[in-house]
Amino acid sequence: MRSSQDVTRDGWTGRLWAAAAGSYAAILEHPFLAGLTDGTLDPAAFAHYVVQDAHYLRDFARALVVVGGKAPTHADTGMFARHAAGTVDVELALHASLLPDLGLDPGVVAETPVAPTTQAYTSYLLAVAHGGSFAEGLAAVLPCYWIYAEVGAELVKRGSPDARYQRWIDTYAGDEYTAIVAEVLALADRIGPRLAPDDEARARQHFTMTARYEWMFWDAAWRREQWPI
Repeated sequence: MRSSQDVTRDGWTGRLWAAAAGSYAAILEHPFLAGLTDGTLDPAAFAHYVVQDAHYLRDFARALVVVGGKAPTHADTGMFARHAAGTVDVELALHASLLPDLGLDPGVVAETPVAPTTQAYTSYLLAVAHGGSFAEGLAAVLPCYWIYAEVGAELVKRGSPDARYQRWIDTYAGDEYTAIVAEVLALADRIGPRLAPDDEARARQHFTMTARYEWMFWDAAWRREQWPI
C-alpha cells in the first residue's frame, strides 16, 4: 500500500490531511484491513464491523442533515441531504447482500447493542454538528468520506479471495463513491480560505479527532468490542 505521504492535495484539504496523516498510515497497517485483502479476516470480526457500521450510518446521516442545514448555499444543503439519504440506500443494500452472506438476520442487527467506540464516535459527530460552526461540522464528517475512499483505492489494488470482502472493497473503490467524496472535498476547499483563524483551528482539530476514531472503529471490530460491564 502507498504511504500516507502519497495522498496529496493543495488548499485547505491538504492541510487537514497533513494533520491526520499519522492516523491514515496506522489505518493502512491495521490487521483488520490486511485480513480483508488476504482473506484471513475472521468473518465474526467482519460481521461485528458490518453491524456496528449499520448503527454508525444512522447517526452519520443525522449529522449530515445538521451540517447541511448550516451550509453556505442552498446547493450545498441539497448535497448533504442527498448524501444523508444515500446512507439509507447503503444500509438497504447491506441487508440485501452482506448480511445473508454473513448469516445475520436484520432483526439481529437492530437488537445488537451499539458498541462503545461506535457510541463515542457518533456522539462526537453529533455534538460537533449541533454545537459547532459549519466548518467544524464539515471537518468532523470529512474523514469518514475521505479515508474510506483512500482505503478503497488502496485495497482494490490487492483484491481479496473472499467475495464478501471484495464486494465491500469495490463499494468504496467505485466511481460513484469517488464522485461523492470529490463533491465534499471541493466544498471544503471552497470554504477553507474564508475561515477565521480560530474557526479553522477548531475545524482542523475535529478532523484530526474523527480520523483517529476511524482507526478506532476498525480496531474495535478487530477486537469484537463489547461493553465491559
